[in-house]
Amino acid sequence: MNRRVLDPLERTSEILFGLIMVLTFTGSLRVAEGAREDLRTVLAGAIGCNLAWGIVDAAMYLMAAFMTRARGLAIVSAVRDHREPEAARQLIAELLPSPLAAALTPADIEQLRQRLDRQALRSSDVRLTPIDFLGALGVFLLVFVSTFPVVVPLIVVRDTKLALAWSNAVALAMLFVAGWSLGRHAGRPGWRSGLGVVIVGILLVAITVALGG
Repeated sequence: MNRRVLDPLERTSEILFGLIMVLTFTGSLRVAEGAREDLRTVLAGAIGCNLAWGIVDAAMYLMAAFMTRARGLAIVSAVRDHREPEAARQLIAELLPSPLAAALTPADIEQLRQRLDRQALRSSDVRLTPIDFLGALGVFLLVFVSTFPVVVPLIVVRDTKLALAWSNAVALAMLFVAGWSLGRHAGRPGWRSGLGVVIVGILLVAITVALGG
């Protein structure tokens, strides 16, 4: 089975990040009791900030993909370099997720060690692939595009207070949907996960605004 370019947790995290960034701008406008003419500054700042952070986050995604593969190659080398099979098996068991390690018998881990011992090691295995760049593009788009549903009310609604109310309502709805999707992926009640993400999002925005972000 082919892995998705971005899993639900990655998608939700990027959307949450983009929403927090744009809500920081709209939240600061509410605190400042900004007039209609201040919206241009807010819109430019929110779009520019998410554009920049979308690029930064995409670059970090590529860096993480490269370093994860490099770490995996180093782990395989370490397993193969152990002269004592028992030490190699212990290293493998420590690297596996706890539920998976608990489900494997010593014989299973030994089979895995033997397979790793026969695996050819190539430095080219750590290079970035087109799928990685596609994932980076997805990260950028999620951070950047998540800005627009929140700023549209600020553009089309003339009354500043009403525009901010609609903007915040859209943001909360997006947070809830993202949390719902993440909860369904994790096998949790969707509405609880949705509310949890909304609460976390509000708290993070409040902290960011309070710290001058």
